[in-house]
Amino acid sequence: MGLQIRDDRQMKALTGLSQAQFAHLLPVFSDIYQTTQQQTYEQGVESGTRTRPPGGGSKGKLPTMADKLLFVLYYYKTYPTFDVLGTQFDMVRSKAHENLHKLSPILYNTLVH
Repeated sequence: MGLQIRDDRQMKALTGLSQAQFAHLLPVFSDIYQTTQQQTYEQGVESGTRTRPPGGGSKGKLPTMADKLLFVLYYYKTYPTFDVLGTQFDMVRSKAHENLHKLSPILYNTLVH
């Protein structure tokens, strides 16, 4: 992962949340992410486009739920360009864009929840 959070002050500066708030949000984000992945899988099976189960394939640059949540919170706190966001998280600009658009609705649903 690109960002290494050292303390609560830095966590608030980069995400807008304290470490305790982040820890509180993480299980909800994780549950909604898993549900979304399962629904996407089931839709793919029904349409015949899905070739492997959820979790199959490469893990990408955001392997953990904490990485995914940190990525999307960091974006909305700092609004970097996709070049900068990609550099911070060790991915190409197009993958930063793709990940943000995949994770943004999950963050929204998490915050509404």
